[in-house]
Amino acid sequence: MLCENPLRRTGLTTLGHALVAEARAQFPEVGWVVFAGPGQPWDEGDPEVEVVRDFPANDRRAARLWADHFRVGPAARARGAAALLTVGFVPVRTAGLPVAMHVFSLHHRRPGGGPGAWYRRWAVRRGLDRAALVIANSQWTAAQLGPVAAPVLVSHEGVDHGRFRPEAAGMPVLPASWPREYVLWASNFYAYKRAPLAVAAYARLAPELRRRFPLVLVGGDWHGGRAEAEAAARRAGVAENLVFAGWVDDALLPAIYRGARVHVLPTAEETFGRSVAEAMACGCPCLVQDLPVLREVAGAAADYVDFADTPAATAALTRLCADDTHAAARRTTGLARAQSFSFAQLARERVTAIRAMLAQRRGAA
Repeated sequence: MLCENPLRRTGLTTLGHALVAEARAQFPEVGWVVFAGPGQPWDEGDPEVEVVRDFPANDRRAARLWADHFRVGPAARARGAAALLTVGFVPVRTAGLPVAMHVFSLHHRRPGGGPGAWYRRWAVRRGLDRAALVIANSQWTAAQLGPVAAPVLVSHEGVDHGRFRPEAAGMPVLPASWPREYVLWASNFYAYKRAPLAVAAYARLAPELRRRFPLVLVGGDWHGGRAEAEAAARRAGVAENLVFAGWVDDALLPAIYRGARVHVLPTAEETFGRSVAEAMACGCPCLVQDLPVLREVAGAAADYVDFADTPAATAALTRLCADDTHAAARRTTGLARAQSFSFAQLARERVTAIRAMLAQRRGAA
């Protein structure tokens, strides 16, 4: 968990907590040592989960990388660990422990970039050569990895159905200042999420639909991405129809999905599409970029379009906003599709594969 900045929750934060909790429920005989960093929240009430806070997290990146590669392996070995579970790398110093390496991002394939891009390329490529097990979050991701020395497990991401569900009873609700219904774009403003394309498609909606369904953009800024989306709205003359909600509390996400007429995702790339799975689980129809991985995740439950074709994207968005029958059908199909993704299944698949890898190594020895 050191790769997570304690001040900025992402999908990896959710994964870490849910994976360990579900694994403890299904495999009570398996203990965990979690390297969580000093400031990261973690429930320390389970005696079979040792939380180690001796090493810095991603809010101190250089120190965290040193800990990842040279300190955590020996510290885990000293605590009796049988394997290391990482995201995107194999430590330089593993202390002899086999490594199960998650691959959730393909950013290492991007050309150029600064020191961070160089590190990602080095870490992932080196890891694929040295890991004892590679865990990919979709069939599409696994197919992009190229030659891998170790077995590759495809294990889809999970959805917490206790939180992400269509029923609002007992759940946090949106502030009264939020629109009653809206079109939703939800992500940090990473360039590849292409918020300006969502704005462009929305801007061509009929004025009465824009008045009924403002475009709500949820997420933190990233390298000026929010300013680009704001500028696109001003150029299109629809700034008054947009709501920039900023970074919201994670507890509100289910309510945000439930309140949306449609979730739009014009992303240029994904390795899974967590927001699509979560939106479907809340009964929110999805209009997404036509990517193979999003078809793998959503199947027949979403509408697909190339957002670079603005008229086509607007037509698809118009149908979901104006055609109640079509929106209801997508909602029903999405709720059923979302049941394919759970953290219980994720934990079962990944822990079983790690234990099988360890058993094979013991047999070979």
